[in-house]
Amino acid sequence: MTLSKQSATRGRPTPSKAFGLGVINAFVTRLGTIGIGIALARLLGPAEFGTYAVAFVALIAVLSFNELGVSLAIVRWPGDPKAIAATVTTISTGCSVILFAATYFAAPYFASAMGNPAATDVVRVMAACIVLNGLVATPAALLQRYFRQGQRMAVDQVNVWLGAGVSLALVIAGMGAMSLAVGRVAASVVSGILFVAFSPLPFRFGFSAKSAKELLLFGLPLAGASLVAFGVGYVDQFAAGNMLGSVTLGLYVMAFNMAGWPAALLSQPLRSVAPATFARLQDRPEDMRAALLSLLGVLSAVLLPVCAVMMGCSVALVTFVYGDAWAPAGLALVWLAPLAALRIIHELLYDYLVVLGLSMSIFNVQAAALVALIPALIAGAAWGGMPGLAAAPFAVAVAVTTPMYLRTLRRAGVRTKDMAGRLALPVGAAVVTGAGSFLAAQELRSPVVAVLAGSGIGLVAIAATLALKRAELRDVRRWGRGREEAMA
Repeated sequence: MTLSKQSATRGRPTPSKAFGLGVINAFVTRLGTIGIGIALARLLGPAEFGTYAVAFVALIAVLSFNELGVSLAIVRWPGDPKAIAATVTTISTGCSVILFAATYFAAPYFASAMGNPAATDVVRVMAACIVLNGLVATPAALLQRYFRQGQRMAVDQVNVWLGAGVSLALVIAGMGAMSLAVGRVAASVVSGILFVAFSPLPFRFGFSAKSAKELLLFGLPLAGASLVAFGVGYVDQFAAGNMLGSVTLGLYVMAFNMAGWPAALLSQPLRSVAPATFARLQDRPEDMRAALLSLLGVLSAVLLPVCAVMMGCSVALVTFVYGDAWAPAGLALVWLAPLAALRIIHELLYDYLVVLGLSMSIFNVQAAALVALIPALIAGAAWGGMPGLAAAPFAVAVAVTTPMYLRTLRRAGVRTKDMAGRLALPVGAAVVTGAGSFLAAQELRSPVVAVLAGSGIGLVAIAATLALKRAELRDVRRWGRGREEAMA
């Protein structure tokens, strides 16, 4: 490779650079949102936060299938995305307007079913984000396709800090749960403008019947799978609100959000680059499988010990961060932390199968999990309250979702034995970390000291595991640069 080619290669976006920026973006964002979230939680309390949680669940439910899955086609499209971009924008925007109207009129019925009729207006305000999300679906997908994580980072930082700042100011002014909804809409408007400004292609509407047919054939199974995946990911919150009340929902959602901290740091940036990386390798199946295994090994080396610390120090961690009023949320975090780890790994497998075009297989996995989850949640909430409710989705993820993903991957040529080999060391490190964190939490009376001790154990476990996985780290960097460039 000549010097000029090397310089050009260093200058252009690559998956590994995009992932690195994604991690920085997620880390900075999470630090900010954790700080603002702590302040908001302490100012609002579980009851007001529960009102907001009702609206948030409604929003996430609609966003899970808002643009019918067509925007992901831009990331995977083998040709020039310019040919389909305008049609994607038209479909996503039209669908989002229809869903906004449906959400607006259904808001009082949904809020009542969740045990908090007072959340109706909050749901309606939050519903404005549905239209904004549909409008910018194409620019957001284009930034992902071209690994423009620097620009995506700017959008995300504005979104987080503006939304948090507006919400915090309105909470202090006494607007309660509505302040969070207004802050979310304000941030969505500004970030939407930035998405359009940064879009690699001009923002425009258009329609091609041929492109629309291809997009819907690709996107509808994914939209169905996403809707079912939402059900798998959030039906527990529906159950918490409906069966245990909105205050318990607030506690449960807080634990759910804490369990999602590793996802914000690892899963989000990974999912911003993994589909495009797999797509570039889809004509080389062996390389594509090798990339999956390398990513799985490195991801789990960091992810599993972190979730083990959260599990072992659950009550101490919640008390330390949010105060004594939120301590019961720790009883749910015990189960939600390992569940979060499984779901992050499932998301990586999901992205791999999407690139292979196995949309219906993904749908079948999610549908089976949802069918199993509903009775498990009802039984868990009835017998064990909030902890029983949290244990149900973890049990389903272990007994139903994971085996089905493994079976689908085997049919796609990925051996379970190879995956187990990459996971064995991180799982062992997580078991030791979880046990050490639990003992620290039991023996040390101070939540602060207990959390620091558990975190120290986790950091040692991560460092040791990554040191033993140096070869896999090199593989991840190689796949990030591109195999040809690495071998040149």
